[in-house]
Amino acid sequence: MNKINILAIESSCDETSAAVCSNGTLLSNRIATQAVHAAHGGVVPELASRAHMQNIVPVVDVALKESGLQLADMAAIAFTQAPGLIGSLLVGGQFAKSLALALDKPLIAVNHMQAHVLANLIADEKPSFPFLCLTVSGGHTQIVKCVGPTQMEIVGETIDDAAGEAFDKAAKLLGLPYPGGPLVDKYAREGNPDRFQFPEPKIPGYNFSFSGLKTAILYFLRNAGTAQVYKEEFAATEEERKKFIEENLADICASIQSRIITILLNKLSRAARDLGITNLCIAGGVSANSGLRKAFKEMGTAKGWNTFIPDFQYCTDNAGMIAITGYYKYLENDFAPLDTPSMARGF
Repeated sequence: MNKINILAIESSCDETSAAVCSNGTLLSNRIATQAVHAAHGGVVPELASRAHMQNIVPVVDVALKESGLQLADMAAIAFTQAPGLIGSLLVGGQFAKSLALALDKPLIAVNHMQAHVLANLIADEKPSFPFLCLTVSGGHTQIVKCVGPTQMEIVGETIDDAAGEAFDKAAKLLGLPYPGGPLVDKYAREGNPDRFQFPEPKIPGYNFSFSGLKTAILYFLRNAGTAQVYKEEFAATEEERKKFIEENLADICASIQSRIITILLNKLSRAARDLGITNLCIAGGVSANSGLRKAFKEMGTAKGWNTFIPDFQYCTDNAGMIAITGYYKYLENDFAPLDTPSMARGF
């Protein structure tokens, strides 16, 4: 039996990545980051597109060399179709389509969020079906029920902002440089998570909301922590606010992070209990957060559930998860025509 070798390309945001997998085993996973966005405090779509065009050829070349395979050895070409920044998606999509056409290979269109879920199938120790996956990133927060590699159902999602946005907004308000989410995690390790109390939204079912928490953090910091009720009246001067943040940074970060994690895991725990599912996973960029990983494992141990977390390199945007998803779609002959459009939204 011929090996099913998949070349995958990921370009949904500001990471240019290429990976090769063979029969579901990753042989390479290369990522080129874009430092150009740091000076702007966030991803600039036009700059991201240009950087993808510069990076994609060398990244694919390195991934192929590391795998020990050549383009001619590929059974199919997989790419991220949606969701993401449309300009970035177009760069990776058009490159993948050109390769598929030139090599006369099938094309596989992959949903970025489904790929995050299936990143849990990369490791040797994989969850059995069905499982629930809490997918948390800068743009998405979802609880997904998976009954098979390509059979997924969203049972809960954010009705406004994502968990990653809450981390990033808090970091910006604290004056931390971009990307701020990992810095909140870093300072939180040194702080007291019970020092400051932030509200937990009362959203029915398994859906999430983080807009209210973001507002609470805003007014808490503007009042230098003096307001028990979060109001628009600003009691503190700019100097007082800066001093308060400087003297309490670790405790503030720990308290904010603790509340975000509580919101996430309370919903996941409720869904697992109600649906009777004992295999739980997390995925997405925020799943790299050390506090979330620790609390998730502790929850699983306390409740007797099986928990799975992807390796750090497969939490953030990467082509390895695109390759694995492409492999399972190949097994089902789920191929895409060359005119498949890239889409900013999806899933």
